[in-house]
Amino acid sequence: MGTWKVKIMTSVPDMFPGPLGHSLIGRALKENIWSLEVVDLRNYAYDTRGSIDDKPYGGGPGMIIRPDVIEKGVKKSIESIENETPLVYMTPGGKPLTQKKIRKYAEGPGLIILCGRYEGVDERVLDAYNFEKVSIGDYVISGGEVAAMVLIEGCIRLLPEVIGKKESLKDESFNDGLIEYPQYTRPQLWKDLKDKEHSIPEILLSGDHKRIEDWRKEQSITNTKKIRPDLIKNKN
Repeated sequence: MGTWKVKIMTSVPDMFPGPLGHSLIGRALKENIWSLEVVDLRNYAYDTRGSIDDKPYGGGPGMIIRPDVIEKGVKKSIESIENETPLVYMTPGGKPLTQKKIRKYAEGPGLIILCGRYEGVDERVLDAYNFEKVSIGDYVISGGEVAAMVLIEGCIRLLPEVIGKKESLKDESFNDGLIEYPQYTRPQLWKDLKDKEHSIPEILLSGDHKRIEDWRKEQSITNTKKIRPDLIKNKN
């Protein structure tokens, strides 16, 4: 597998790489396991003031990023990248980002991501270039850049050579449609600031790997029913 390529279209290029330049993801970037190219939409402004947006037709608050500006960014982004690379637009109006979707993206050649600002982007350019609309949750933030970082990190950590042990990925939350079981480490007996003692479940000290595996599965199901019952419903 070659370098996993990411192209970001944004009006605030200084936000990248940001957190993506640190820890395991940053190391993978330095080792060329993945690459990042930031396309500054302001390079394609339609006037001398650097404007990329305009008022919405039909009235309403805010400004909309123009389709001609985005199209130029798209043409720049698709240079030297494989044809099957998905074009993704980060928006709260998109389909929810899931571990299954992240895994699908990670198995491909990379991503071209459009980050909106203001009141969004002109719908026509999204339709013309078949952008996939992706949401990281039912809430609104100032732009798509932070959402793009969430998507990118989720994909990068699934690439070969990024995470040391495949087992670490296999047991994570959502890989089997369930929340991960609770985790514990030393000290075996911990006393909090209120002087209350907390021990760990005895089964984890048993050395019986089958019983431990069964306990963890049971805990995952219990936690999922309690915290994310919608996941159980979707599995059924």
